[in-house]
Amino acid sequence: MTDDTTRPNSHRRRRAKRRRTLVAASVALGGLLLAGCGSTGDGDVVTLDFFQFKGEALADFDEIIADFEAENPDIRVVQNQVPDADTAIRTLLVKNKTPDVITLNASGNFGQLAKAGVFHDFTGDPILDDINPAVQEILAELGTFHGDEVNSLGYVSNADGIIYNRDIFAEQGLEVPTTWGELIDVCEKLQAAGITPFYGTLTDGWTTMPAFNGLGAYAAEGGFFDDLRAEGAEVGPDSEVSFQKDFGGTLDRLQELYSFAQDGYRGRGYDDGNPAFANGESAMYLQGVWALAPILDANPDFNAGIFPYPTDDPDARKLVSGVDVTVTIGRDTDKLEAAKRFVAYLFQANVMDEFAASQNMFSAHVDAQPSENPALAELQPFIDEGRITGFIDHQIPPAVPLIPTVQEFLFDGDADGALATLDNEWRKVAARTTVSGD
Repeated sequence: MTDDTTRPNSHRRRRAKRRRTLVAASVALGGLLLAGCGSTGDGDVVTLDFFQFKGEALADFDEIIADFEAENPDIRVVQNQVPDADTAIRTLLVKNKTPDVITLNASGNFGQLAKAGVFHDFTGDPILDDINPAVQEILAELGTFHGDEVNSLGYVSNADGIIYNRDIFAEQGLEVPTTWGELIDVCEKLQAAGITPFYGTLTDGWTTMPAFNGLGAYAAEGGFFDDLRAEGAEVGPDSEVSFQKDFGGTLDRLQELYSFAQDGYRGRGYDDGNPAFANGESAMYLQGVWALAPILDANPDFNAGIFPYPTDDPDARKLVSGVDVTVTIGRDTDKLEAAKRFVAYLFQANVMDEFAASQNMFSAHVDAQPSENPALAELQPFIDEGRITGFIDHQIPPAVPLIPTVQEFLFDGDADGALATLDNEWRKVAARTTVSGD
């Protein structure tokens, strides 16, 4: 029997209907990207330029804005949603047209901008009392201005874990594994029953990253990337820390997981994996919460669960979680008070809860309501207890070819070569610049 709570509830269906009616008008607002910057509105009305990166959140923010404006008639908020946010925000910054209020995905690119000093400093702001401190720590690790400011606020978070088919687990009498040994035992029992443990999608190199992040998070504990940056151009097999020294076990375990993938996994991609997993072609899937929507699109009755990548000690498990949406304010806005009022509204617990539910994410509010989605609810204790850590690939500069290196390793099995490549490429970046994890 499937769990009907995995399907969109009536609230989300109403929001989806409203989303369709609002999209045309909202897309038109995107044309105001530059025109909205600097506008002060008519009379006593202040116009805020709201830079918003997430296309699937466009209608949700339209609804939030409408409610905010109804309560704050002296402020008009113009949502500017753009398809390539990283390029668009940098273009605006170069033109000295920094938006008043900004949402971004908290990636390495965001960290670079934060370190450049273009965002407001929220240090001491009471709003921080309402945000999960573990989420704020993930943001801080990506970078801040001078290393001691609070340049953004976590809004909703995602999660990277192993998605599993609850029905297959129940039919086979399997428990969710909490240690690495238990996970391998589950894989072997599934194979013995003629069931493929994992559906691999190696054609799309980026799909190697969820498992690399989930397993590598344990190797990166204790300040690995801080130490790696301190090593700079000296990184290598004989340095205090390095990929060659510290990540061998990560690649060994990554390779072991792929040994349980279906035949032909090297020729399959993400668009193959979602429907295949949804239709029961494997018991588990190495992805994160972002894959739930396409899985349920392929099979609305799919009974999904998610668990964190395990390690040897069940009490040491951590959930890899990224800040999917972070909110900030342009440092030099001349509408700071209006911007702070809008941000304060965004961070009301009920507003955050509703947005998180619509986006299948976790609210960063300290008093967030538990998710009604059973797959997310399974991970909720890790969020609530702060047992989370960020995506380690966000700490690696884009000039280091992480994705193709890991993908090639899974093709040829040369772990030593892959780790040496990562060290060599890190060293090249460090030799010509300050390695900053962006």
